Amino acid sequence: MNSTSPDKILQVGLGFWASKTLLSAIEMEVFTELAKQPEDLKTVQGRLGLHERGARDFLDALVALGFLQRVNGKYQNAPDTDRFLDKHKASYIGGILEMANHRLYPFWGGLTEGLRTGEPQNESKGGNPNPFAALYADPARLKEFLRAMSGISRGANMTIARQFPWKNYQTYVDVGTAQGDLAVQIALANPHLKGIGFDLPEVGPVFEDYVAQNQLTSHVVFQGGSFFTDALPKADVVLMGHILHDWNLEQKKMLLAKAYAALPPGGAVVAYDAIIDDDRSKNAFGLLMSLNMLIESGGGFDYTGADCRGWMKEAGFRETRVEHLVGPDSMVIGIK
Repeated sequence: MNSTSPDKILQVGLGFWASKTLLSAIEMEVFTELAKQPEDLKTVQGRLGLHERGARDFLDALVALGFLQRVNGKYQNAPDTDRFLDKHKASYIGGILEMANHRLYPFWGGLTEGLRTGEPQNESKGGNPNPFAALYADPARLKEFLRAMSGISRGANMTIARQFPWKNYQTYVDVGTAQGDLAVQIALANPHLKGIGFDLPEVGPVFEDYVAQNQLTSHVVFQGGSFFTDALPKADVVLMGHILHDWNLEQKKMLLAKAYAALPPGGAVVAYDAIIDDDRSKNAFGLLMSLNMLIESGGGFDYTGADCRGWMKEAGFRETRVEHLVGPDSMVIGIK
């Protein structure tokens, strides 16, 4: 009997149907609306401005995909959806999906061209200016981007705050801190620590607002600078969350060398990304993230734990190890 099936081929090949359905639901704040109370079809349709032709299929597709539940004719959020996709909850991770909808979804249409040319397929395509220069010059867009970075990183950030042996250290610096979620989660879980968020000066107001919201202004401060042109602040632990994969090999090694210089003997560097398994055959998310770096950057790529441990050894770190965090993310730790 032939045991092969086209099911996986069709599921992945048409996967953009489900993806765009979820992204549109986030864009229209379906889950934020239903977090208030369960609602019937007519009420949801009216409050969200949905045309009657597609409304029922749209909401029932979200039920079939597991994002909504329908009980006695009323739609309500599934538990995970309610926790992570209600904009009014601190646990909201939809920022990264908002950015995926606005930017990444159309840019991934250029993947074939990117694979053939090696060139980015984002706003910089065709010789246009670096999109991040414009992003950092626009406070509203910058805030959305920084929230997105918190969304995709929060699970790993909370795990690092608990899993790393912080009792052995007193200070830390979060390099490329963005909104500051990693620095904040560490401080919340480890009150004895003092932390620094290091990023371009434009990030400062957003970082400081976020730290203040979490009542941590006496524990975490912002320091403006560029990790390309400036030395990193001195600390017992240097962290780089979703940073190394943005850059080419030479730049990755430069950042690890700067981390080494900023640390005292016995200090630690912690680099985390969607670390690809050493066999490069299991962490599909990490491999797809590396393709996303092809779309988004001029030289960035994701890497294996063995790759990063080798770069750390080259920078002078005497001990290295890899520890899984959550989902596709792992951290590589180097001890000076």
